[in-house]
Amino acid sequence: MNSSTLRLWNITKVGLKAISRNKMRSSLTMLGIVIGVACVIAMVAVGTGASKAIQANINALGSNFIMIFPGASTTGGARIFTGQSTLTAEDAAALKTECPAVRYVSAGVRTGGQIVAAELNWGTQIMGSDVEWPLIREWGLSQGEFFTEAEVKAGAKVVVLGQTVVDNLFPNGEAVGQIVRIKNVPFRVIGILEKKGGNQMGQDQDDTAVVPYTTAMKRLMGTPRVGIIYVSAVAPDRVAEAMEQIDSVLRQRQRIPPGGDANFMMRSQEEIASSASQMSKTLSTLLGSVAAISLLVGGIGIMNIMLVSVTERTREIGVRMAIGAKGRHVLLQFLFEAIALSIAGGLVGVLLGTGVSKLIAKFAGWPVEVTMGSVLLAFGFSAAIGIFFGFYPAKKASRLDPIDALRYE
Repeated sequence: MNSSTLRLWNITKVGLKAISRNKMRSSLTMLGIVIGVACVIAMVAVGTGASKAIQANINALGSNFIMIFPGASTTGGARIFTGQSTLTAEDAAALKTECPAVRYVSAGVRTGGQIVAAELNWGTQIMGSDVEWPLIREWGLSQGEFFTEAEVKAGAKVVVLGQTVVDNLFPNGEAVGQIVRIKNVPFRVIGILEKKGGNQMGQDQDDTAVVPYTTAMKRLMGTPRVGIIYVSAVAPDRVAEAMEQIDSVLRQRQRIPPGGDANFMMRSQEEIASSASQMSKTLSTLLGSVAAISLLVGGIGIMNIMLVSVTERTREIGVRMAIGAKGRHVLLQFLFEAIALSIAGGLVGVLLGTGVSKLIAKFAGWPVEVTMGSVLLAFGFSAAIGIFFGFYPAKKASRLDPIDALRYE
């Protein structure tokens, strides 16, 4: 064993002995790093999980998704949102025939109401749609079938139920073929939608009932206008083109003059995803800042304890220097102790953070995902904290005068 290896071994042995000599103080010193690293792991896991869940929910909206809503209107020179729709089923049909970048179109209306089945009832969202709505939403059926174009034209009293509605009205699962009443109007259940889960706002997408939009307009709402138009572009890279074509067609049909304010609004899947992504980044930044502060506090704790250790071991440092130890050897000695405390705290923090993440997922029901990147980041940062905050006490120890150190009481 050469002299360098022997010296490194001695530094390691003396450092570990010094740490174990004050077990309680060393444990409390590591606690700041443990909490900081655990915060980084848990908070990044929450942020990453939330981001992926939001993206999955946005993708669940459908393929190349575009929604068209009623917009503001100008009355007496004032531009206000009245809530009154000027969109019609004919507008939706025109988009299908006059917009080459559009593949599927569905006129729609939305309302709410109680659905009654025998002695059970359930309040839910009632969705009026066209036959292409499940193609736009990429939403299949687990049982039965969706209504046909003939049933839409006839305003047939048929309904397709979401799984949540089925669970509450038909506990035995036998819903297809049954009669339910919506706002005192009888409807025959012809299908059950596949389970979809929550959307990006946390709302249960399966808590819905879908009927032909013509039936909803005439029988349930008494309105001649559609409240929303769902559109799917022919390809992801043609969504912007489809929105331009839709804008042009609707402006012409709504008789909006060139340069005038549109009385409708459009939102694409990409816009929703961008907005959600920005919210996710803000959340991750906030959580990361809290975790970084925790690590900083832990680093300050290490620096404080190492300064106390230098003061307590001044005589020991003087003895080592008197028998031939160099200043750099003393520096390495104390730097090793600081790094050892940080790394040990980092390892415990990684385990604690992973455990906390799993507990959050289990008991709070939040989506979490512990990634190797976050583990390496937190562990590497804890080691860097040890080097940064341990360097000053180590440098102070290495600059002690041997004679003064030996005289220190």
